[in-house]
Amino acid sequence: MPSLSIVMPSMDEEETIKICIEKGHEIFKKYDIEGEVILADNSSDRTAEIAASMGAKVIGPVKGYGNAYLKGLAQAKGDYIAIADADNTYDLLELSEFLDPLMKGEADFVIGSRLKGNIKKGSMPWLHQHIGNPLLTAMLNLLFNTNISDAHCGMRAFTKEALEKMNLKSRGMELASEMVIEASKNGLRIMEVPITYHPRRTPSKLRSFQDGWRHVRFMMLYRPIPFLYLPGAFVFILGFLITSTLLLTGNAVVNRLHSLILGSMLLIIGGQILATGGYMKTYGMIHGIYQNNNSSSKKWLSYHSLEKELLGGSLILGSGFILGLKVTYHWIISGYGSLAEVESAVVSMVLAAVGLQLIFSAIFISVMLLETDTDW
Repeated sequence: MPSLSIVMPSMDEEETIKICIEKGHEIFKKYDIEGEVILADNSSDRTAEIAASMGAKVIGPVKGYGNAYLKGLAQAKGDYIAIADADNTYDLLELSEFLDPLMKGEADFVIGSRLKGNIKKGSMPWLHQHIGNPLLTAMLNLLFNTNISDAHCGMRAFTKEALEKMNLKSRGMELASEMVIEASKNGLRIMEVPITYHPRRTPSKLRSFQDGWRHVRFMMLYRPIPFLYLPGAFVFILGFLITSTLLLTGNAVVNRLHSLILGSMLLIIGGQILATGGYMKTYGMIHGIYQNNNSSSKKWLSYHSLEKELLGGSLILGSGFILGLKVTYHWIISGYGSLAEVESAVVSMVLAAVGLQLIFSAIFISVMLLETDTDW
């Protein structure tokens, strides 16, 4: 059985794969251990052929960054596992800095830091180095109680036991965030080491804004409260206060029509944000993302509760519909002239929108629950 597995995803890296595998072999010799190199490949060039000729285990074709790692890690047999890109931007000779604390029992999960290390000229775009990466890392640290400087560094190492504790599922670029989140969630000892980051020989395959959004979306899935529930509740309550205050004080149409419209829109927008938070929370519970499905969450997801939501939405929608009929009746008997009951019309619209949102939310959540065998 190998003591060290090095897993690398690759896509058209024939210029650098030989160098990376040679460096991996040097690490095996340095520690005098059995090792294996696993390449999860999706190349159209000679990358896989070169890797296989050097004794690497090639898996493929495997499409997607996260999916490549999932396939490769599933094949890893080493007591220690290291991951890095196959483009030689990470120097695999620096793996000793990762392996030493693992072998000494000082850490379970070691991640590199380019920002604390040496970023060679031309290796990382200014936007990534000074804005994107620090911002996303700070967001992850705040939400998940971690303390690292470079959450998206692709050079990492961990023990086999640590890998088994991390419930990795992401098939895209967000796997980098998921790995850190899972390590923190499972109480793994995380250590960060500075590394050198080198320029690529071929054009980068990263998509700055698309990949950045994938990381944010993934963090939203894990933590819907700060991203969705709190902002949604704030917007909804603010809209309710503005609208109700104007209606109670009277003459909202004459003096504060724009404020009435603003309050109404905030009510609808806040309801939509809260509903989206509910969707994400449900998805996370169904797919086992959260550690504990407590009794209150189970009750919230039960069909009995969803039926109550359907009933509540129907009552709100019905109230809006009745009020709308009243407005329409007065408009008809006035000879189809100018609409005098603007306040009632706005309230009718808001009630109808909020009621429909509750109904569709209940239906959508119930459909998601139908896809599971869980008896909520």
